[in-house]
Amino acid sequence: MHKKDKFTGYIYIAPWLIGFCILTLYPFLVSFIYSFTEYDLFHIRFTGLKNYASIFTNDTTFAKSLSKTLLYTAISVPLKLCMALFVAFMLNSLRRFRSVYYTIFYLPSILGSSVGLAVLWKYIFKKDGLLNILLHTVHISGPNWLGDPNLVLYVMMLLPLWQMGAPMVLFLAALKNVPADIMEAARIDGAKPHQLFKNITLPMISPVIFFNIIMQTIEIIQLFTPAYLITKGGPMKQTYLYSLYLYDTAFRDMRIGYASSLSWILFIIIISFTLLFFAFSKKWVFYGDEG
Repeated sequence: MHKKDKFTGYIYIAPWLIGFCILTLYPFLVSFIYSFTEYDLFHIRFTGLKNYASIFTNDTTFAKSLSKTLLYTAISVPLKLCMALFVAFMLNSLRRFRSVYYTIFYLPSILGSSVGLAVLWKYIFKKDGLLNILLHTVHISGPNWLGDPNLVLYVMMLLPLWQMGAPMVLFLAALKNVPADIMEAARIDGAKPHQLFKNITLPMISPVIFFNIIMQTIEIIQLFTPAYLITKGGPMKQTYLYSLYLYDTAFRDMRIGYASSLSWILFIIIISFTLLFFAFSKKWVFYGDEG
């Protein structure tokens, strides 16, 4: 009976296992093999570490796109999480119409980094877009937000703020689990609101902050759709993010082997950041069972 139940369980999860093996595990392993080759869909030739050596010694686009991506991630992730925590804190204090406000703030995250949202962002910030039309009504001449190399990357950084619903929901759940008796005891002892937030709320929700930092870093460092649809990497490659460079290398230049090497470097960078976050988390993340 036990073996039969076990077999039945495998049957139920078989669709997921098959999909995982075909759509995730197989491409993952094959890309590693391709990273040591010159491959253009028609011809393949083993080249050893040539792709990796070329990336680190001759590829100036690699260094520029990676630096832009890291800058974008370093600013976007804290901004997004601060906005998500602020909204969650405000929503947690509501007494009426909570469900309505939860839906309103979470709705943009359902759209994700979709084509529609990127097109909307382009319509708002283009030279004759909605923002400049509104500025014109108050006699202000708006800049070319998406055409100015000094502005465009920062305009793009605002897009993740619009999609802070997922981390907001996690922050909201964490805030609801902060023990009310501890907060009340601190108030009785004369603690101010900012002291409550700094000394009680933040330490109590630090595991969720840590989780959101990791997940949002992984998500934003791989961001592709907005850069591709809004600016195509321009102007002057100021928004030519790493994922866009990887895409162009693979599907425009047909250098599949070289693109596979780029993808594995990105994978190693993500793993390195994750391990680094875990190493430093011991100093500031508080878990309730630690006493």
